[in-house]
Amino acid sequence: APTGLGMEVMAPATINALNGSSVKLSCTFNSCYKVENKQFSLNWTYQECKNCSEELFLQFRMKIVDKHLDRFGNRVEFTGNPTKYDVSFTLNNVQLEDEGTYNCYVLNPPDRQRGHASISLKVLTKEPPKHDSTVAVIVGASVGGFLAVVILVLMVVKCVRRKKQQRLNTDDQKTEEEGKTDGEGNPDEGTK
Repeated sequence: APTGLGMEVMAPATINALNGSSVKLSCTFNSCYKVENKQFSLNWTYQECKNCSEELFLQFRMKIVDKHLDRFGNRVEFTGNPTKYDVSFTLNNVQLEDEGTYNCYVLNPPDRQRGHASISLKVLTKEPPKHDSTVAVIVGASVGGFLAVVILVLMVVKCVRRKKQQRLNTDDQKTEEEGKTDGEGNPDEGTK
């Protein structure tokens, strides 16, 4: 739907889940209207691949209806609250074959256009390695320390130049004053 015509439905583009764990597939929406159960509708579909057909597995028509796809059995649990604009669900005991695209379709009349969001679920067989931030901290500290030294050197150079300039200005003033005194206060040697 062109921007501004459909309701806004928000969901993370990708979710990673560990094989055997439970994962919440979060989907929320914005609507200018209060949710009325008699009119509100929600469909969650699953797509195994980009060109595969969508399979409806969870629906809201007056109440939540679990379509009990053989694929998911009884592992789908609706954990949202439509009156709070949340239509999320939890998938328990995630399996490798659960990987795919999950589509969240929401219609809240009098909104005329159905909103849609997709989540790509990636199933991991082992925990991703924890990122060791030690190297990043060392690099950051080194760069920060180097920049601090450069700034300090620039400040010292600036201060030294300023003092030198002040000294030169003071010396120039003294020289001018001494020249005036010699010219006025002391008679020339040649006139004696």
